[in-house]
Amino acid sequence: MTDESESAWPGPRWSVDVSHLFEPIKIRDTEIRNRAWVSPMCQYSAVDGAPNDWHLVHLGQFATGGAGLVIAEATAVVPEGRISPADTGLWNDEQVAAWRRITDFVRAQGATPGVQLAHAGRKASTSAPWEGDRSVSADEGGWQTVSSTDAAFGDLAAPRALTEDEVAALPQRFAEAAGRAEAAGFEVVELHFAHGYLAHQFYSPLTNDRTDRYGGDFEGRTRLLLEIVEAVRAVWHGPLLTRISATDWVEGGWTGDDSVALAKLLAERGVDLVDASTGGATPKASIPVRSGYQTPFARKIRAEAGVATGAVGLITSPEQAEEIVASGSADAVLLGRELLRDPHWPMHAADRLRGESLWPKQYERARN
Repeated sequence: MTDESESAWPGPRWSVDVSHLFEPIKIRDTEIRNRAWVSPMCQYSAVDGAPNDWHLVHLGQFATGGAGLVIAEATAVVPEGRISPADTGLWNDEQVAAWRRITDFVRAQGATPGVQLAHAGRKASTSAPWEGDRSVSADEGGWQTVSSTDAAFGDLAAPRALTEDEVAALPQRFAEAAGRAEAAGFEVVELHFAHGYLAHQFYSPLTNDRTDRYGGDFEGRTRLLLEIVEAVRAVWHGPLLTRISATDWVEGGWTGDDSVALAKLLAERGVDLVDASTGGATPKASIPVRSGYQTPFARKIRAEAGVATGAVGLITSPEQAEEIVASGSADAVLLGRELLRDPHWPMHAADRLRGESLWPKQYERARN
């Protein structure tokens, strides 16, 4: 199986009598009602890291729409880990209380609330997308970014390379945020190791030029990730997911075979599912974006590493999602843009795939 050359989803191969997409999935002691999940989507709408009514409505609509797992956006474990000053966080108790009303609502609709814990590294301290792709200054609420390297990402401000002691302290920050996630009512934690953010900056050979124990060969470059997983797993007993970038799409960068090797190590340390995305380490990558273009990596990791996977990336139709799960390419699919277009996509998909509605009880009268 190749890393990047496999064709994307070719279209449905069979008619569906029994939907695999809408079978429950149990991870540890948590049962998720189906395998149509909400991919984390940054909203750039928080104040001091705390979610608000926007986040309640944004995430709540997916729960009422029938999604199984609703994963909140990349949520920083420390203030300087935010992508922008308007990102959410879980570094203090005020944020825990703000999240709790959201997780309570999501759970009340039958969905499972999850959160993606993150540190943006050299891609932090940036403006909201609608304000331009740029670093923000201290006067605008920005800060000095940190990374595995002192090299900048594109035109963003150059980061400061973390000292070895500072790197060694990061796993505890993730563990503390995981403890707050539990207090906030989340049932699933995903660790964000993808898209060119801090963890990815360490494991990609394109962005790690260190000579200490967190650099060099595969073992050194992946050391931080494994230490984070071990620290989080020591305090978090629920389902633990990791999102990785399964390839850098650049010659000499991270590959699908590297991802298989990493996935085995993650699973040995208690990761339950690998969410297989791609890219983000460098702005120079040539990514063949097309329908289902990342699904082959979920299939490869699942088959060769023996770990459950999630497929993400331009998954749009119910039939496409059904085939991904039914064929064994992945154990779940994660949707982003398609759910923004139609927050009730799971409800419509259930109708199409098995003629059964997932309507909330409040809409019971409208069904007849």
